[in-house]
Amino acid sequence: MTIVGEIDLYTAPGLQSEFARLLLETPATYVVIDMSKVEFCDSTGMNVLLSALKRLKERGGTLELVAPRPAVRKILQVTGLDSVFTVHEAMPGKLLTADPKG
Repeated sequence: MTIVGEIDLYTAPGLQSEFARLLLETPATYVVIDMSKVEFCDSTGMNVLLSALKRLKERGGTLELVAPRPAVRKILQVTGLDSVFTVHEAMPGKLLTADPKG
């Protein structure tokens, strides 16, 4: 999944809806979010990501973030969420394979 633009009070509900749809319509347990085009993310956006992670963990899955820009990375670090989420600087090769755990 790729997110573009800002994740804030105004856009977070749409993202929340997309996660809900994804989790309702698919058996997804492993979600990777490309954050390279996210310019800004406030606490509302972080809460949406945390909620999605929680729902995936309830299924035995996980959510990983890829390539957050410096402003987003700083929010992750300041809030301690960089230790909650698996954060990759770039798309790791294992994520490009058919079996991401392999």
